[in-house]
Amino acid sequence: MGLGDKMENAGEKMTGKAKEAAGKMTDDERLEAEGETDQAKADLKQAGEKVKDAFKRD
Repeated sequence: MGLGDKMENAGEKMTGKAKEAAGKMTDDERLEAEGETDQAKADLKQAGEKVKDAFKRD
């Protein structure tokens, strides 16, 4: 996994956490759900990058 990919995924996850928190604070269920979705996407991307790295090492 490249450093740029790691940073991008971490940034996306942080953005998701911020959206989720803002949604909770403002009682905006849509924003909260969007934040959770962003976090899940970032986690999936990171998992995909780890799989790619595992195959590159072999």
